[in-house]
Amino acid sequence: MNFDQFVCKVKGVRQQSDLLQDRITQEIPEQEHLLVETFDQLSTSLEELYVAEEELRQQNEQLVEYQQKIDKERQRYQELFDFAPDGYIISDTYGKILEANRAASQLLAIDKNRLAGKLLISFVPQERRGEFRKQIHCLYKKNQIKDWEIDLHNYHKTLFNCEISASTINDNNGDCIGFRWLFRDVSARKLAEAKIRFVEMQNFKLEQSSRLKSQIVAVLSHELRTPLNAVIGFADVLLRLNRSQLTPQSLNIVLTIIKNGKELLKLINSMLDFARLEEGKLAIRLQQFNIKELIKKITEDLCFSANQKKIGLDVHINIQNVVVINDPIRLQQLLTNIIINAIKFTEEGTVSVELKELNQDKIIITIKDTGIGISEIDLKYIFQAFRQVDQSKTRNYQGTGLGLAIVKDLLDLMGGTITVESILGEGSTFSVELPREVSC
Repeated sequence: MNFDQFVCKVKGVRQQSDLLQDRITQEIPEQEHLLVETFDQLSTSLEELYVAEEELRQQNEQLVEYQQKIDKERQRYQELFDFAPDGYIISDTYGKILEANRAASQLLAIDKNRLAGKLLISFVPQERRGEFRKQIHCLYKKNQIKDWEIDLHNYHKTLFNCEISASTINDNNGDCIGFRWLFRDVSARKLAEAKIRFVEMQNFKLEQSSRLKSQIVAVLSHELRTPLNAVIGFADVLLRLNRSQLTPQSLNIVLTIIKNGKELLKLINSMLDFARLEEGKLAIRLQQFNIKELIKKITEDLCFSANQKKIGLDVHINIQNVVVINDPIRLQQLLTNIIINAIKFTEEGTVSVELKELNQDKIIITIKDTGIGISEIDLKYIFQAFRQVDQSKTRNYQGTGLGLAIVKDLLDLMGGTITVESILGEGSTFSVELPREVSC
């Protein structure tokens, strides 16, 4: 009997009780007090029934409310199930599909209504089905499988890489009655991983090649430097011992040998330094010295080169504390490389060198020229080894393209930085920031 039927019964009993009370009162007046007492008890019982009716009504309203909540939760679960980004499938213990979401339908390229009743193993390639059966067997013991990768094919037999996680569905007694399956297409990830492995292998080969190149450069530099020093030495001896006996033409030849030999020795030394930096074998030797005196010495040594090109070489010192801790030889090398470059690529105008303090702990050395300038594209590559500004005019200038690469590596060792600003055809400005005290 449902709630509405119960209410009708109570109303019927109440109506019959009222009729019976009226009838007895009219027919048997002498027993009225007994009947009234009886009917009072009956009325009390009916009142209790009305109370029970109200309680049942409230319980029914609560049940309706609970049912609505359950329906909403079921709808929410169904929406989550249907619109989940990964494929979800419910199957029985034999792997027969009972329910599938939209993602699983798309993954397997078949309508989800048609998936119901199909065996999951039918989407597994023939050669992998034994492995799939073993996994189902393991599910009974382990209750779950995580991140198992296997090749599957869709309804049209197109293969894809899939990552599967699965868990058991148990009844109240803990017995397995089915499985939940999560399918994720990882083909794109596998392809990306393969590309990453390929890139890593290529990088490894490049590193090996670079290491081999550095070793070859180091060996060649050592081997070339020994005979070259001998050539320069013998030419210098010849010049000192027989200068008065040499004809003007012979004297010019000897001087040319010495000059070009020294230029070649500079290139070889640069290559050797670069090779050592690449291999991490070049260490800086720290000592305290006067940075102002070092800047003056560098510019004085390079004045001859600037004068030969009829350009100015100006020096501006704006520093109070001239004491720094660094490697003076390597600092001289990197500043010389920058200033030589500025002179080399400046045909007219001035190269200026400015030294000043950024703060108590840092100094900055700025080298500004009025040379050919550097394009925005070439600015990205000027600190790469064997790279020079890519303009036809630079083909007239000598050099290995290692100067700025060595500068950058030395600054890394010193904890410094370098920035470049340039306008094509107007000149460039190199700013070198260094700690006043370099720490190893």
